Amino acid sequence: MPELPEVEVVRVGLLPAVTGAIVTSVDVLDERSLRRHAGPAEDFADRLVGARMLEPKRRGKFLWIPLEEQGSGTPSALVVHLGMSGQVLLRSPDAVDPLTRIRIGIRHPVEGDLRLNFVDQRIFGSMAIDQLIDVGGGEFIPSQVVHIGRDPLDPKFDDAAFLRRLRAKRTTVKRALLDQTLVSGIGNIYADESLWAARVHYDQPTETLSAVKAGRLLAEVRVVLRRALEEGGTSFDTQYVNVNGQSGYFSHSLRAYGQQGKPCERCGRPIVREQFMNRGSHYCPTCQRIR
Repeated sequence: MPELPEVEVVRVGLLPAVTGAIVTSVDVLDERSLRRHAGPAEDFADRLVGARMLEPKRRGKFLWIPLEEQGSGTPSALVVHLGMSGQVLLRSPDAVDPLTRIRIGIRHPVEGDLRLNFVDQRIFGSMAIDQLIDVGGGEFIPSQVVHIGRDPLDPKFDDAAFLRRLRAKRTTVKRALLDQTLVSGIGNIYADESLWAARVHYDQPTETLSAVKAGRLLAEVRVVLRRALEEGGTSFDTQYVNVNGQSGYFSHSLRAYGQQGKPCERCGRPIVREQFMNRGSHYCPTCQRIR
């Protein structure tokens, strides 16, 4: 599933092309991609056509484009969740992409006519028009996203509050990192990478983490996320690409995730993969012991 770095790469790629653009057409080719939209496909299309798009925003794994809807006094946004295999591709108006579920034609004052193709092989992703909620401090968040916590790269992320809540939870550390209400944007890949870097076992009880160890883990989460952003995210196949259809290359920098059987870069012992929450956890049994 695309995580914070992948979604942020898409947001940045869309920013110059959609900010200030007017929606000229909408074609819903598969209504399953509107599962989070409160209404039929006709409502989605009617509200979107003629709307002016503003600067794209993101929280965790959610991306949204605020809208100026004609005749509407309620602030709203086009909310995008990529799910497991969703892609938002920026194309010329006549471009055809296999497995396109929604096509959105836009006209930008500088870039001219363009098209956004929402491509989704497994159809776990979605688009929706949602109401924006005033959460204070000049921030407006879609109602579907207000329960999501801030991510570690957010300038308003509260380190002290996060560390306090992390150590107070009665769970294990990887489960806590994947809890999007506690901290957003971290999925299986970057949890494994951060835990390896901090030398923390994925099944370590959160209440046993020292303040120093918890602080180091948060620092390593930020290092991993920033490095992944610099390298365009992680692509193992064609399911994650940026708006131009290009793959990220952070997969070449992975030290734990997907490295089972390979020697740990620190101690040389093999990386192990164990079942965890219907997925896998990758770690070094020597460097990452339960304390």
